Amino acid sequence: MSSECLEIVSHSVDETIALGRAMGKQLQGGEVIAMVGTLGTGKTHFIKGIALGLEVADVDVVTSPTFTLINEYEGRLPLYHIDAYRLEKAEQLAALGFDEICCGSGVVVVEWADRVWPLMDDYKPISIHLEHRGESERALRIENLPGYVKLVSPPKVRKTLQKQPPRPKIKGAFF
Repeated sequence: MSSECLEIVSHSVDETIALGRAMGKQLQGGEVIAMVGTLGTGKTHFIKGIALGLEVADVDVVTSPTFTLINEYEGRLPLYHIDAYRLEKAEQLAALGFDEICCGSGVVVVEWADRVWPLMDDYKPISIHLEHRGESERALRIENLPGYVKLVSPPKVRKTLQKQPPRPKIKGAFF
C-alpha cells in the first residue's frame, strides 16, 4: 500500500462516478475499501463507478443497502457493498460474516466505515473520505491506495505525500 494521500476535487456526480470506475477497472480482488462521509457526499455514486469498472451488468441496481446491510453484485470480480449506517457496533458487522467476505477474492466496500472502524482497521483498507465543497463539488481524500491502482483525475487534482517531520539540521554535519 502507498503512503501517498491523493486529494481530488470532483465537480459533478459524473466525475465522481468516473473516478470510481477508474479505480474499479484496476482492482484485482481482495481489496477492502472504507468510505467515510456525511449524507450526500457521493459515497454511493463512487461505488456505482467501482461497479462499472468491475463490469457489473446493471449498475442501476447499485444502491445503498441501508436496510439489507450487504448487497452483492456480480462482475469480473464479486462486489460486496456494505452500509454500516444502522450498525451501532463493529461486532454487528462481524456477526454478518465480515471476516469471511474480506478473505475472499471479491472487492469489499463499506459505506459509513467510521462506524465500524475497529473492524475495518484490521484489513488496512483503502480509505476514501468525501466532503461537501459546494452544491455539486466534493473533495475526496484517498489513502492507502495500492501501487497498482493509478487514478487519472479531473482537472483540479493535487497529489501530496504524507509529510515526515523535518530532520534536525546540525551545523557542519552532512547526512
